[in-house]
Amino acid sequence: MPSDDLLRPDSDTAASDSIFEDIERVGEQMSAVRNGISRVIFGQENVVDETLITLLSGGHLLLLGVPGLAKTRLVETLGTVLGLDSRRIQCTPDLMPADIVGSEILDETADGRAFRFIPGPVFTQVLMADEINRASPRTQSALLQAMQEREVTVAGQTHKLPAPFHVLATQNPIEQEGTYPLPEAQLDRFLLQVNIDYPDAEAERQMLLVTTGMDDPSPVQVIDPAQLINAQNLVRRLPIGESVVEAILALVRSGRPGISDRDEINDWVAWGPGPRASQALMLATRARALLQGRVSPSIDDVIALAPAILRHRMALNFAARADGRTLDDVIDRLCDPFQ
Repeated sequence: MPSDDLLRPDSDTAASDSIFEDIERVGEQMSAVRNGISRVIFGQENVVDETLITLLSGGHLLLLGVPGLAKTRLVETLGTVLGLDSRRIQCTPDLMPADIVGSEILDETADGRAFRFIPGPVFTQVLMADEINRASPRTQSALLQAMQEREVTVAGQTHKLPAPFHVLATQNPIEQEGTYPLPEAQLDRFLLQVNIDYPDAEAERQMLLVTTGMDDPSPVQVIDPAQLINAQNLVRRLPIGESVVEAILALVRSGRPGISDRDEINDWVAWGPGPRASQALMLATRARALLQGRVSPSIDDVIALAPAILRHRMALNFAARADGRTLDDVIDRLCDPFQ
């Protein structure tokens, strides 16, 4: 890619020169993080990478997979390896918003009675919402402000959340009894939706040998929150090529029925991705490049991340579902012109 094709967010020459050293340093840190995770999580390299891309982008992650695929263990391991304070909430139909954001209690003090705020589990750096679709819509809505503004409002008072703040939610795609589908507004707040498949035979064999013995390995801290925040800032400083920007715009806009020039999109898609999908793809492609030690993203990064970015920001209409179409099929067709 020619140098004049790069859009550099930082015009300072000295800062631009130092970016290469920063990329090398963060690359070494992320390699150590990967190794730390691999001591506990076997296989699932793509899932681990997409999770790290989400965190480097400063976003939230939705993990879909059947029970037993180490979704909870992955989140717990990430909290330890990255040195982040983490908490877990088990979503159930009777979970209340106050169980997440906290509540005020009436205290008896020397000066009389006064209300005191008791922070909920959302006041952490990594919040794991296990089986998030089992929480009622009212409870799910308690996370909307936290995920977007990084703050919560209780009794008219606004409370800032710690930095960094990430929601890593899990969902079982099979069992749907007693669940409440996440509204589109909340789905759009997740940077990526990562579908976890079964591990391959070799990874499962290694898992059997390690986890059923006497020495089940435990994760250890590799970096600290300040280093993660520095890496997140570096992601936004990475230069990005004009051709990559155009590819992101063309890909996202071609997925919107009514304005797309693709007949299959207008025939099969009920609603398409909004501008937040373009923003997510811009950040995620930069994060993927940084994770792999590259200075700037390429169109290959756009194609690789398109399914995880778009699959929860689009919906098929009845005709497409009746015809056996899937969102991943539609997204593959959207990516065809760029391959």
